[in-house]
Amino acid sequence: MSPADDISGLQRVILNERSRLLRFLAARGVGDDAEDALHDLWQRVAAAPAQPIADPLSYLFRAAENLARDRRRSSVSRDRRQQDWHDASLSNEEEPPGERALIAREQLREVQSTLAALGPRVERVFRRCRLDGVGQAAIARELGVSLSSVEKDLQKAYRALAQLRAKFDAE
Repeated sequence: MSPADDISGLQRVILNERSRLLRFLAARGVGDDAEDALHDLWQRVAAAPAQPIADPLSYLFRAAENLARDRRRSSVSRDRRQQDWHDASLSNEEEPPGERALIAREQLREVQSTLAALGPRVERVFRRCRLDGVGQAAIARELGVSLSSVEKDLQKAYRALAQLRAKFDAE
């Protein structure tokens, strides 16, 4: 009895369609691990009880699709676990949550005073556009000014906030 006699019909189909199955797995996101995935498929087929299958090639492609999906899910779970572990094991050098909230409140006050210092119209234009989501043309109509004035007001606000952001980043 030769080693070729020890393989099942499905394993023969895997051998015959190896290149197609590898391309299929690679196209399903398995990429460089396609050979490993094909080996896993081989092992699953070898471990499965022998039973007649009407369309073995279709069966194998379906099994390969399921295998690729399982690998993706496993990868996502592993990445999530690693990220959770990383987040939980951050160094003590990071500021405590209360301190971060205090700093954020102080920075918000600085942003508000910076916008207020630009004048009431610039502040209102910025708030209507960025916070309320109102379009620039609608703001121009509301305030009875030109669209160009609204654009200039927004540019003033953006420049001031960019300078403030640079100051925050330097601290």
